[in-house]
This record gives sequence, C-alpha cells and structure tokens, in this order.
Amino acid sequence: MSRTLPYAVSCSALLLLGTAATWPLLEPAGRQGTLVAAVVALPLQIASFAALDAWWERRDRFLLAWLGGMLLRVAAVVGAAVLVTFSTLPPAPTLLALAGFFLGMLLLEPFFLRRPASTGAEGR
Repeated sequence: MSRTLPYAVSCSALLLLGTAATWPLLEPAGRQGTLVAAVVALPLQIASFAALDAWWERRDRFLLAWLGGMLLRVAAVVGAAVLVTFSTLPPAPTLLALAGFFLGMLLLEPFFLRRPASTGAEGR
C-alpha cells in the first residue's frame, strides 16, 4: 500500500494546526500570506514525497527524487520571494510560513518512509 495518502493526511493536519496556531497573531494580510503558503507548500511536498515513496527500493533513483524534491522546495521559496515583491502579500508571514510548513512536513517524512517491520524469519 502506498504511504502517500497517510502522509498527505498528516501534512494537511500539520498545516491546519500551524495555520490555526498563528491565525490570532496575524493581521488579515498576514493570514492571507499564510494561507497562500499552505496552498503552495502542500501539493509540492506531497508530490515530492510521492516520488520518494515510488523510488524507495531503488536507491539510485531515490537519491534523484530526494534531490529533485529539495530543488523544488528551494524554487518554491525563491518564487514566493519574487511573488511577494510584486504583490500585496506581506513578505515576512508568507515566506516564514512557507519555509516553516516545508520544514514541518520534511520532519514527518522519516516516519512514513520507514521500512516495514521485519518478521525475524530472515535471520534463520
């Protein structure tokens, strides 16, 4: 069974909690920036994880998927930095939320990419 769906649900919950925790602390423009960051981060992170999950057994392709995902995330943050200079989104809440969301979802990856528990019969 694919590990992508449980990971996507966990990431969605993490973004919901992060957004809810910061919501009262932000002005309306900061709230909009945080929502934009969540909308950008979630599909990119899930796509990156899906590539890792698909190529988990092939270590040569797994490393390419990992590197591609990291480059995608960096490009998203750089693209968001360019976007906020030409829009009304506030730079600090938008970029900090985007980077924070990526970091939180990256920290979830190892819990979903673990190998299945062995039965112990391999050593016999």
